[in-house]
Amino acid sequence: QVHLVESGGGLVQAGGSLRLSCAASGSRFSINVMGWYRQAPGKERELVADSRSGGSTNYGDFVKGRFTISRDNAKNTVYLQMNSLKPEDTAVYYCKVVVRHDSTWQHAEYWGQGTQVTVSS
Repeated sequence: QVHLVESGGGLVQAGGSLRLSCAASGSRFSINVMGWYRQAPGKERELVADSRSGGSTNYGDFVKGRFTISRDNAKNTVYLQMNSLKPEDTAVYYCKVVVRHDSTWQHAEYWGQGTQVTVSS
């Protein structure tokens, strides 16, 4: 089992910045992918950004250079630096990790509980 703890959400004015963090803990696992998704009311959950163990990253089209994902592999932590926030970025942001359990070599994905990001106009 892998446990995710998210932090960093909150209320910010348009044009402001926030930094989200997500730390993974558990026993004997290797992380393949760490990423962030978001879900606004009435909308489907969508990819914000993810980071793969080989170093590649993916971003949602709406990011347009405003957000940066990074990882601290020693701490099993992923960060999302969000700049130039817009009201339409308001959503619950979820951390997701894909791991391989060392004891079984099985892959599994885990989701955080979500953190609210609200951008006021």
